[in-house]
Amino acid sequence: MRLNKTLALLLTFTACSPLAYAQAEQDNGAALIAQGEKVAIASDCQACHTAPGSKTAFSGGYAIASPMGAIYATNITPSPQGIGGYSEAQFAKAIREGIRPDGAHLYPAMPYTSYHLMTDEDVHALYAYFMHGVKPVDQANTPTKLPFPFNLRFSMGMWNAIFGSTDSYKVDQSKSAEWNRGNYLVNGLAHCDTCHTPRNFMMAEKHDQPLAGAPLGSWYAPNITSDSISGIGGWREDELISYLKTGRAVGKNQAAGGMAEAVEHSLQYLPDSDLKAIAVYLKQTAPIRSEGETAPAYTYGKPVSVETAIRGDAPNNAYDALDSGAKLFSGNCASCHQPDGSGSQNQAYPSLFHNTATGMIRPDNLVSAILFGVRRTTKDHDVLMPAFSSPTYVDQLTDQQIADISNYVLHNYGNPSVTVKAGDVAWMRKGGRLPFLAAAQPYMVPGIAVGILVVILLLIGLRLRRSRQKHKS
Repeated sequence: MRLNKTLALLLTFTACSPLAYAQAEQDNGAALIAQGEKVAIASDCQACHTAPGSKTAFSGGYAIASPMGAIYATNITPSPQGIGGYSEAQFAKAIREGIRPDGAHLYPAMPYTSYHLMTDEDVHALYAYFMHGVKPVDQANTPTKLPFPFNLRFSMGMWNAIFGSTDSYKVDQSKSAEWNRGNYLVNGLAHCDTCHTPRNFMMAEKHDQPLAGAPLGSWYAPNITSDSISGIGGWREDELISYLKTGRAVGKNQAAGGMAEAVEHSLQYLPDSDLKAIAVYLKQTAPIRSEGETAPAYTYGKPVSVETAIRGDAPNNAYDALDSGAKLFSGNCASCHQPDGSGSQNQAYPSLFHNTATGMIRPDNLVSAILFGVRRTTKDHDVLMPAFSSPTYVDQLTDQQIADISNYVLHNYGNPSVTVKAGDVAWMRKGGRLPFLAAAQPYMVPGIAVGILVVILLLIGLRLRRSRQKHKS
């Protein structure tokens, strides 16, 4: 009995020794860093903070396209040129409020408008990961130089006061734990709302239309509410999970543009439980119907081939014979998407009918896919559709040619009520139509000058009037 007590005391002493404490602390630190890495992946930090082709993750330099101009993502490695000097409190303030340690405001290209929901636990883990799990890279930041008045960072303070939020995440006790996790991911870490929610004239999210779809440069982030026509109400949960994990759901859609980046860098690495939570949450969102839509986008179209009608239409030595949408489709698209538009057998080259990109009431994603191509790499496959604009290794198609192909695809495989004009393609080639605030920028300086002049003239007039009244009296 005494031996057992001695042994128990010895084991207790060993467990409580400094060496054991150090080992426990080390294990806890490793677990914390691993958790922080999961938060970083769910938040898609690498996609924006790593320049294309860079071999150093999180070293910055990526130009984020915005209607106001390029916003360069910064170095967020633990280097002195990155965030190495940030305290955890300063890190949290930058993440949640968009304010740097020097007091300068970040632009909302950094989605602090969603990250304000990030829990203390996740912020703590994320800080541990960036400080101890990321290799420091001594690389200077590329300065962001937006035109006046967008270069006045202090103005973001006023914008945040009007449109921002610092609310923390609150669990809805009336919903399941799975729904709450999905809500936290969609509107917090994964910040789906920043792309899929329409914005007002001041570029702030319209909170009365959450996830109802919004233009995103040349692309369009579709409606992902539970509406059965405009949104994902007709998608099964397993189809949503497949789309988030692989970038495609056969008979529904395939990811391109910014969504392809989100799948490639973030969503495919989330555990299936998180992907299911996102699907559960989206299926229970308030349905919002997009104006003009009468049928789900993925229900349009059927196999159609005009090959027999156009073969032999021009002699073999004819110049510039691809003079219609059908011929342009045959010459540029049919080899991959098949002459009848049904796609390859394994759907690596997707069907053009029963396809959201061709069935939407907006043709942005169809036109942008032709213009800029599709590139998506996931664990199970690589997807590459070449871009038919410069630079490219296939034909450089004109705006009119892309419009002709788009209209052939839309009227045969997609939504026949939609028509694309060459002018529409020209805008998308430039990055999309400018929102009001960006379009008004060239007139702001003259407008301010005129305003100042008017005020000066009014003051002079008031002074002259008072002077005359004084002399009369």
